[in-house]
Amino acid sequence: APAMLITLCYLYLWARRGPRSAALVRGTVRSLHRSRCSFTFCARQPHPGERVCLRVGGKVFCTGEAQFLDDLNRWSFLLISPFIYPEKLLNAEHIAFVTESISAQTENSQRGPDSSKEVVRWSDYCSPLAYKPGEPFKLIAEASVDNFSSLGIAFLEDRLQMDNGMVPHRIVCKYFTIIFNNRTHLFHGQSEEEKPKPEEEGDHEDEPNSLSGEHHHLHLSSCRECLQLENSTIESVKFASAENIPELPDDSSSKLGEEGDDCLEKGMKRVNLAGKPPNVLIYLGSERAKGRFEQVRSILQECVGAESYTIYQLHQEQVLRDPWIDNSLLLVIATEEPIPEGSHKQFMKFLSRGGKILGISSSFAFGGVRIKRKNKLRRTVRELVVSTRDSPEMKLDLVVSGCVFEEGTKEDAGKVKTLCRLNNAEKDTVIVHLPHGDSGGEAILSQAHLELDSNSMDVQTEEDFNLLKMSNAKRYEVLKEILVSLGLSCELSEPPVLTPLYLLSPDEEIHLAFLKWLEGNVDAEGLRASSKVSLKFVSSPDPKAEVTPSLMPVVTEMGSFSSEHFSLKTYRQNLQTKKLGKILLFAEVTTTTMNLLDGLMLDLPEEMGLIAVAVRQTQGKGRGGNVWLSPMGCALSTLHITIPLHSNLGQRIPFIQHLVSLAVVESVRSIPGYE
Repeated sequence: APAMLITLCYLYLWARRGPRSAALVRGTVRSLHRSRCSFTFCARQPHPGERVCLRVGGKVFCTGEAQFLDDLNRWSFLLISPFIYPEKLLNAEHIAFVTESISAQTENSQRGPDSSKEVVRWSDYCSPLAYKPGEPFKLIAEASVDNFSSLGIAFLEDRLQMDNGMVPHRIVCKYFTIIFNNRTHLFHGQSEEEKPKPEEEGDHEDEPNSLSGEHHHLHLSSCRECLQLENSTIESVKFASAENIPELPDDSSSKLGEEGDDCLEKGMKRVNLAGKPPNVLIYLGSERAKGRFEQVRSILQECVGAESYTIYQLHQEQVLRDPWIDNSLLLVIATEEPIPEGSHKQFMKFLSRGGKILGISSSFAFGGVRIKRKNKLRRTVRELVVSTRDSPEMKLDLVVSGCVFEEGTKEDAGKVKTLCRLNNAEKDTVIVHLPHGDSGGEAILSQAHLELDSNSMDVQTEEDFNLLKMSNAKRYEVLKEILVSLGLSCELSEPPVLTPLYLLSPDEEIHLAFLKWLEGNVDAEGLRASSKVSLKFVSSPDPKAEVTPSLMPVVTEMGSFSSEHFSLKTYRQNLQTKKLGKILLFAEVTTTTMNLLDGLMLDLPEEMGLIAVAVRQTQGKGRGGNVWLSPMGCALSTLHITIPLHSNLGQRIPFIQHLVSLAVVESVRSIPGYE
């Protein structure tokens, strides 16, 4: 009876104070956010000078004087930098803030958000800008006034969940100092009238500027030999200095402004807060059939952005051997075979570290569900009822595996969320959502074949064919919603069209010598055949010429070349080599630069150094099976280098990677603003 009385009292107090607390936070932030006031939500006593507005349990909401964040050199930016778009990121109705989070084991913070309350995911209410690793882990973000208040309220009520699985410890709004044209500006939700006027800008010139501090070099601290190598090679890459980089035309800033909004919006949506590489793995057990992998990969590629994620197969022998757990966002399990015990443990470890799993008609299950076989359902077309965010339910027909989900362990059953049932008398569950651990790990398991359409070999009748065909659009909609709920972006864009290659050279004599060499090394039609991609050399561009992954025309006349993304003049001014990069194959869009040199590099004279450069790639890859994401703005090239094996460098080939990486880093950091 006493316990019940305490519970009733708690509910009464929550009912009276809960809504009032939220209203107090929202009202305070709305009233004061333009007044250069700082808002702090934290689990500690307030600092001197801070005024406590609200206490909820052991947490407080307080206000104080403006807090500044000007040491941006120590932060890593997430795709979009406040240096470039401050006025777009921080408009009059937005707040910039820092969220500090700690690991679940720190300071006895073993629990995350209260699972009995509605959880608020941090990234759903803000746009991340930068992060600083360590303890605490810090994230800079921006949010609307109301969304910032929602995050603070969720923090006070133990309902805030960080995407990286850590425990939120403190949220504080910040002003940060940004340098433009050697002047310091303060940005934090300023309207046009509030921004510093030209005559007022001088007032800020004496403020501390951490951005103009000493130049910090990149070091591979774990390798003593690499450090020595860096010291000996640092001067050899200094030719790419700021003085040698031509200035942009005066109208470049206006062009940047015109394209800034689109770039900003797309960039924000590609931010990966889990901190993992954008790799999607497909596990098929011991199945070796390439067709099955292509089937699953194909449907995923049609749903997620091709320039946002790479898709690999995770082979059975790699599960226990390779370090994939910390290097993947999503694992797709698409096999009906029993999962070996060791592999199952690895999959659970992946979930416990914040990984996401999508099961497609697989035998994988854990926690609150178990799999029950119903042979009469196997590989048949059935009507499903799906719960979606936009409507109460959606009905569609899909091929089902012949298995359904049942309640598993009692203690975990409450965490299971049913997403889809069969439209039969038993209302069998076929798609479920299960969270796991305190790091944001979650799985969506489906016993419906989301990857199969009306052309599947399992379709036996015309009626089934028609049912699947009519449900095809809904099938994509359901799969996209599942992928989005697992943290992936499903915003698709039209794949770029392949373009012809251009044969370029910064040296006219070498260009003529290469054309002379070509005369004796192509057939009568100008074709240089290769197993990967054949090149057909033509003197001038032909708008009707077809460009395919296996056959690409190469325009040899440099006078007809022009590109808004590549300047041959700038390339010539900055090329300081004797051989490397003298013969250049350039493409606006190609499959992969790796294949372009395949038919040339073995026969070409040594003095004609080959390089292939592209603005975009549709199938970027490396020699080891790596797949490269190649959106606009990447430095995409393949350089042909010949090194004698008996030389010192030839005996230490891996150092080439270090030398090239160091050269790239040093050249980029020599550009003003990228130090």
